[in-house]
Amino acid sequence: MRIVITEFMSLDGVVQAPGGQGEDDDGGFAHGGWSHPFFDAEVVGGAFAEAMAKADALLFGRRTWQTMAAAWPDRAGDPFADQMNAIPKYVVSATLGEDELTWNNTTLIAGAEAVARIRELRAAGGGDLVVMGSPTLVRTLLGEGLVDELRLMIMPVLLGGGKSIFPADGGLRTLELASTTISPAGVHVCTYRPVTRG
Repeated sequence: MRIVITEFMSLDGVVQAPGGQGEDDDGGFAHGGWSHPFFDAEVVGGAFAEAMAKADALLFGRRTWQTMAAAWPDRAGDPFADQMNAIPKYVVSATLGEDELTWNNTTLIAGAEAVARIRELRAAGGGDLVVMGSPTLVRTLLGEGLVDELRLMIMPVLLGGGKSIFPADGGLRTLELASTTISPAGVHVCTYRPVTRG
């Protein structure tokens, strides 16, 4: 399976709480829902629809999974929501218990086993394993060289700080731009793939 990262991102690299106020206030973040003014169904929504069309499963960190698990089951009847609810899901967590996996088709990956288990999933073949949000998990995946594609919806706004998906380990990682589309609101939907060395 290819591991595909799909993120709403500000121009200064912040991915925190694009969905709404109160979603993630860590560090005093006060701009929840910042992505809404820039969303459009055709370009930005189309990027998500395209990612989901190629997805065999979704992969989340605990916090993003909990946010999604609280939202999507109540939206049954919408085609995108129905797909989100039906598709197999994996959540990486050191604290969730099996009895807390209330969202349909969710499998727990223990935090201590995450990298090894994700390597196994990646090697298994099939469609894409799509990651949404989950900045801590994405930093780990990037650091471990486990990301096959980054699909970034870069929005024309500066947030002045917040969570990022990028490792801060001093490592050099070269990417190639595979495609780009610009929405009427100035969102750059950019697809990047790691450059294979050697």
